[in-house]
Amino acid sequence: MSALKIKKGATSHSAYNLRPNFSDVEEKHTLAVLVDNEAGVLARVIGLFSGRGYNIDSLTVAEVDHTGHLSRITIVTSGTPQVINQIKAQLGRIVPVHEVHDLTVEGASVERELAMFKVAGAGDKRVEALRLADIFRASVVDSTLNSFIFEITGAPEKIDAFADLMRPLGLVEVARTGVAALPRGE
Repeated sequence: MSALKIKKGATSHSAYNLRPNFSDVEEKHTLAVLVDNEAGVLARVIGLFSGRGYNIDSLTVAEVDHTGHLSRITIVTSGTPQVINQIKAQLGRIVPVHEVHDLTVEGASVERELAMFKVAGAGDKRVEALRLADIFRASVVDSTLNSFIFEITGAPEKIDAFADLMRPLGLVEVARTGVAALPRGE
């Protein structure tokens, strides 16, 4: 008797799905977590990530409801779909957490970030930095004879592109706030 010669993943010869149902592709997700605004909540949320070896690419926290004492934590993290699902499930089990939303999968969302760039230079490099800042709609918030500090807001990709262009012109220092995000529509 000969062995069956069925290719892995072929469903035309089998009633079973032979394709693996997991992915090893890393994805970036933006999570919005509504929590009680009390001492230690952020440490518990961050402890979940550090205790399990999950990475946080960006983290922002602010009180969003003063009377209800609620804060919103926006976390940008990356992992396989299984890891992301595990993160969401574990966040939902923490007691002061009210809601966990994965803005990446729940539909369209708007993400913005604020950054400041200190660029030092003279002559043509100084003129080029001002020209690029104008193209990117960056504001000059401080100026000396030797340097500028630019303020720019936009999607993280825009901030990254601006940084890449400023490096050869004398980028000295960068400060970024992290991503703030809201779902679009209702």
